[in-house]
Amino acid sequence: MSVINKYGSEMLESYTNDPQGRYVSLLLVRRIESEAIFRTEGSGEAQNKEFVHAGLKDQSLIRRVVISKRKQTAAERRTGRELLRRHELLYEGEAGRGLCALNTNNPCGECIDCMLYGYAVGGGGAQKSRVITDDAFSLHPASVVTDVRTFNAPFEDGTPWDREREQRMTGLGGDEYVKPEAVFMEIETLKDVTPDELWYVLGNVLRTNRYGAISSRIGKVKNLLVGLAFSDCELFSNLELTQAVYDRLQGDADELEFPLETKAVVAAAQEAAQVLSQRVVGRVTWMSEDDVAALVDELIALYSDDRGIEAMLERISY
Repeated sequence: MSVINKYGSEMLESYTNDPQGRYVSLLLVRRIESEAIFRTEGSGEAQNKEFVHAGLKDQSLIRRVVISKRKQTAAERRTGRELLRRHELLYEGEAGRGLCALNTNNPCGECIDCMLYGYAVGGGGAQKSRVITDDAFSLHPASVVTDVRTFNAPFEDGTPWDREREQRMTGLGGDEYVKPEAVFMEIETLKDVTPDELWYVLGNVLRTNRYGAISSRIGKVKNLLVGLAFSDCELFSNLELTQAVYDRLQGDADELEFPLETKAVVAAAQEAAQVLSQRVVGRVTWMSEDDVAALVDELIALYSDDRGIEAMLERISY
């Protein structure tokens, strides 16, 4: 029996248009495993950053790097849509405009991606996203986890020498990047989902491993599922979680060490989440650590079996 069946009463048996107020919160640690760039648009733009308090206890102001909510879900949606395309579960959008596609104003309004992550059509029809996200904040200050990489653009022979003009290219550029082993805290919330929809979103999260700009060469990220909660309301914010974890890891030290051991971050995140949930005005049930580990193992087994994936996707209907 799947571990998810133990918590089946916390989710819906089938999709409904009527909000039921059943929430599943994924407690994630996003660990950067290569250089990464999180900015709005364009080369040379600065990283997205915000001034916030360091912790809930430590009220000093620091500047943190931010991964915007759209940058997170966009990458995860693409992972899911690859799966749907492979199993021919993306449908025709508006007449004559081809298959359902992102950022083309051509949603089909029928596929799993549309019905989970939402869509809107100018001429009518819409689905509000049931995957609720927020900006993710770096655990450390931006001054600790960022640096600048200077680069040039060599010619085809691999040198910066322009043979036609017989001169050396002098143009240099620079990109600010997030260092490997920087950590971002995240609560990703699912509303009114079925067990199979939960499997689908979890697969998207844990199988997505590149985020941000220039993701074909950098932006490698390891997503760790370290907790899962069922509730009748949303829990705390990503910022509050980040600040609570910061306080626990800093302790009495003047500064937070960098890089941090992953085990220490995971333990602090689990402890902080448990404490913060005690102040939530609502019912909260946390999945045990053993069950979370078993859930990840089941997910690995599921996604290694094409027939199992196909059966899971076919069970999701609207």
